[in-house]
Amino acid sequence: MTIFRKKNISQIIADAEKNTLKKTLNAFDLILLGIGCTIGTGIFVVTGIAAAKYGGPAVSLSYVIAALACVFAGLAYAELASMVPVSGSAYTYSYVVMGEFVAWLVGWGLILEYAIGAATVASGWSGYIVGILKSVGIIVPEIFANSPASGGIINLPAVVITLFIGFLLYRGTKESITLNRVLVATKLGVIFLFLMIATPMIKTENYAEFFPFGFEGVIIGAATVFYAYIGFDCVATAAEECKNPKRDLPIGIIGSLIVCTILYVAVSLVLTGIVHFSTLNNAEPLARALRENGSNIGGALVATGAIAGITSVLLVLIYGQSRIFFVMSRDGMIPSALSKLHKKFNTPHLSVMLTSFSVATISGLFPLETLSHMTSLGTLFAFSVVAIGVLILRFTEPKIHRSFKCPAVYITVPLAVLSCGYLIYTLLLQTGLYFMLWSLLGLAVYFGYGYHNSPLVNRL
Repeated sequence: MTIFRKKNISQIIADAEKNTLKKTLNAFDLILLGIGCTIGTGIFVVTGIAAAKYGGPAVSLSYVIAALACVFAGLAYAELASMVPVSGSAYTYSYVVMGEFVAWLVGWGLILEYAIGAATVASGWSGYIVGILKSVGIIVPEIFANSPASGGIINLPAVVITLFIGFLLYRGTKESITLNRVLVATKLGVIFLFLMIATPMIKTENYAEFFPFGFEGVIIGAATVFYAYIGFDCVATAAEECKNPKRDLPIGIIGSLIVCTILYVAVSLVLTGIVHFSTLNNAEPLARALRENGSNIGGALVATGAIAGITSVLLVLIYGQSRIFFVMSRDGMIPSALSKLHKKFNTPHLSVMLTSFSVATISGLFPLETLSHMTSLGTLFAFSVVAIGVLILRFTEPKIHRSFKCPAVYITVPLAVLSCGYLIYTLLLQTGLYFMLWSLLGLAVYFGYGYHNSPLVNRL
């Protein structure tokens, strides 16, 4: 069937070389890129919610379970990234292994991860900045700080930060990466500060109910905190801007995952040790926990770090989505104008503009609480496809050079698929209808436009 027409690896690399992005990134940049996109809303907000509602102190185990699913998928990503060093991430890999239709479904799912995820993050950023401004006597009117569904006119802070990030990305990757380095350094510093201040405050009695909701709660907690890991795969979208992608992409993917997992487990254990888990269901659990233990200055510093953390996530999500649009446009799935590069800045400026204005509109006008699970669904689907793709290529393309090989592939891949599949099942029970409607819309776009405009039409 023509909907399963494929691109071979040499063909994809040749297409990528026609539109050359500036190669400015090294392995260290990629690790920071992964950390920048991963550590943000999850560690500063989701940890508290998951502990209070699902895991209690055992939320640390929820993070470990979610991390295992990500590590298995991350090893698969690393192998494919070393074989196909092209922007597009799971979308591009799926095109090579399973064909155009599956690639489209994956790309459509990645919009949930990046664009909808970015809008959610922008709304969270707005809540933090409005709170900080209020603490210094500057009041943002509620009608300009909330979406229409929440009683406002527009969430203006969310719109402003999104357009500002879009402006930076429009001008070039180097400037954006410089900002990301500063933001990542700031939030990592604040996280270490939290651990140093809070660790001596731990009260062992807070661990007495370590499994308050049973193991089932730990599993549901894992599906919830999985949102906190979304973003490490953004490293793969930077392939065409790497100086040495075959070596540096695996380092960036696995390195950022390891750092994030260690920090998540450490923070969740300390957080549930300094206050009772039942008090953590709020928008700023780390800062509030410090204040409840008498450290007002520490609480203020953590709130500042949250702003830096969320900003870096927003930057990398918009960056990642614009690169996916860029590659999908190059493949004819969406209008070709989105793969054009700016004459001066050499950036996919129209893709950046589309992403920025879309995210600004969604974050400004819509409440996004119910969409965080949809974000995870789209990501988990992409992870599953990538893992299966690694196994298929071991049989169909055994002679292609792999600068990184997924270890114990016949164990790792099934574990990746099973762990991601179980988390998908858990989330579908809650948001299955919304995900189905989103998928139907994607099918309409593909058969209405992408199927007829693919360059492969004339090659078959």
